[in-house]
Amino acid sequence: MKTFCGRANPTTGAMEWLEEDENYDYHQEIARSRYADMLHDKDRNVKYYQGIRAAVSRVKERGEKAIVLDIGTGTGLLSMMAASAGADFCYAIEVFKPMANAAVKIVEKNGFHDKIKVINKHSTEVTVGPDGDMQCRANILITELFDTELIGEGALPTYEHAHKYLVQEGCEAVPHRATVYVQLVESKRMWSWNKLFPVHVEADDGEKIIVSPSEMENCPGVPSVCDIQLNQMPSSDFTILSDVVTMFSVDFSKPVRSASTYYKVQLEPVKSGKAQIVLSWWDIDMDPSGMINCTMAPYWVKSTSAFQWRDHWMQCVYFLPNEEPVLQGEKVYLTACRDEYSVWYKLQKARGEEENKADVHVESPVCRCQAHLLWNRPRFGELNDENRTRQYITSLMKVLKTDSVCLCISDGSLLPVLAHYLGAKQFFKANHLEDKIKIIEARPESLTSSHLEDKKISVLVGEPFFTTSLLPWHNLYFWYARTAVTSHLTSNVTVLPQSASLHMMIVEFQDLWRIRSPCGTCEGFDVQTMDDMIKNSLNFRESKEAEPHPLWEYPCKSLSDPQEVLTFDFRKTVPQHCLSTEGSINLLRKGKSHGAVLWMEYHLAADISISTGLMQISNEKGNCEWNPHCKQAVYFFSSVIESEAVSGLPSAVTYAINFNTKTGEIAMDFKLL
Repeated sequence: MKTFCGRANPTTGAMEWLEEDENYDYHQEIARSRYADMLHDKDRNVKYYQGIRAAVSRVKERGEKAIVLDIGTGTGLLSMMAASAGADFCYAIEVFKPMANAAVKIVEKNGFHDKIKVINKHSTEVTVGPDGDMQCRANILITELFDTELIGEGALPTYEHAHKYLVQEGCEAVPHRATVYVQLVESKRMWSWNKLFPVHVEADDGEKIIVSPSEMENCPGVPSVCDIQLNQMPSSDFTILSDVVTMFSVDFSKPVRSASTYYKVQLEPVKSGKAQIVLSWWDIDMDPSGMINCTMAPYWVKSTSAFQWRDHWMQCVYFLPNEEPVLQGEKVYLTACRDEYSVWYKLQKARGEEENKADVHVESPVCRCQAHLLWNRPRFGELNDENRTRQYITSLMKVLKTDSVCLCISDGSLLPVLAHYLGAKQFFKANHLEDKIKIIEARPESLTSSHLEDKKISVLVGEPFFTTSLLPWHNLYFWYARTAVTSHLTSNVTVLPQSASLHMMIVEFQDLWRIRSPCGTCEGFDVQTMDDMIKNSLNFRESKEAEPHPLWEYPCKSLSDPQEVLTFDFRKTVPQHCLSTEGSINLLRKGKSHGAVLWMEYHLAADISISTGLMQISNEKGNCEWNPHCKQAVYFFSSVIESEAVSGLPSAVTYAINFNTKTGEIAMDFKLL
């Protein structure tokens, strides 16, 4: 059966109806899932296995049968661990149907079908009793329901329900407890993801400063956590203001409450500075004594050489509602508020205890200025990038005249304000210059000359940036918009950027390859079925496509030089015919060719370009520095995995890339020579 799915094409802007197989959604879910990453997480798997063995032993020592409840079983891995450890019976719950089917196959293949019952339900719908899904309540509760924030996937309500209805009082739990840690820091870089900094513009008539309106300045932002690979944040990018402290912990072996609440700790700053950011992570103890511990602590806290990379659990960055000056040794109170699914923080000066109690409101922060809804965190960072802004200012100064009539096509851009300050006479769209800048609420194809007060546009500008873009080339929507407004442009119109180019490089990833790499066996269990399922879903659609990743968080080394593969001339309209190219790219360094990285460069003026990808290759080893505000496109090679064992290195990679101007889609194919 086929279904029609409506979607706005991010590149062409057109509304399209696509015929999709009815299984498309679930294939997408599996293809993009992090199951492979979890199965490759050796530290997690070993610790879970140790914790499960210990829990089964404790139950057996009491002379009881070991009955296990495994909520969110996924591949069935934790249930198989329990069965191997001597559990008498396991109930493995998995709500996602394709996953539950895979678990049944994996359990069968590993010879545990008589010990493990897979239940395809949400745990809150599971029944207990002679005719129920479970014969009796379990005395060992095993789960892996955690995300980077710990509670974002609904761990608390799930545990709350399980303790009420599915497990015995005083049951064993693996993990036994989770503890959330926090540290207060000052960081211009991270704060730039949350607030708009003043922009300084050197114009002919002196310096102008663009400042954000006060409602934006005082806005608490959005409550959603910013989860990143904090281990990629250099220590020079933040200043530690407090020691690491325990914020709260949850004991999973006892009844859990999910209702909104708050926790308060007293901090003594170790340094004076501006408290802006709360960094946070958690660890889990797999046993009551805390001997088996799995931690997400970042590099400066956990100085160990055996570092476990993982992408399914990272670290959290929380923005305080406003920056607060703190003084070394002068105590402050940090409050963590949480609801069922998220956490947020506030900081107060230490005052009388009673006075402080009254101050806690558990309502979640709400963005009042709209900017945090329009711009995501990397976009704030991009707008605050002084270097980037300087390049636009320099380019605008080259093209603007006092009588220029300017049209800006970009989402939530500061270009109109910059252009106005740099002398454009009339400018359509932007912030507090209502009489000078006109915002046109129309799509490019619906633009009329009355919108433009019967003037012709002499300068067309764009960053280009559009909130709908996921992959680098989706911002080519600017080209389609430019084509749609052609009749409103002067014959000698200046377009900025004048052109764009698509670039590519072959890389070896330090760790990111794991998310697409088959696992085969995990802790001695055969999980090939899962590998096949992911491969099948990737083949269904995804693997012929690139996927977006912020590569500043995922180190890689270049195996080839960067290569320009396609160019797009914005001075001309979008052509009717496809743009395609083929060629080969030589491999210069030894390494595993995991895939190709692709990015766009925008050529603003003769000698000024902005890269959304590679900033530089920093040394002869090929370590790369990436634009930190953009996601790059990664095309994982499927054949690399097989060719890794072969000693004869491929000498080159051939590519064929095709940009379909009708659909705005880029198709690519690579072969290792």
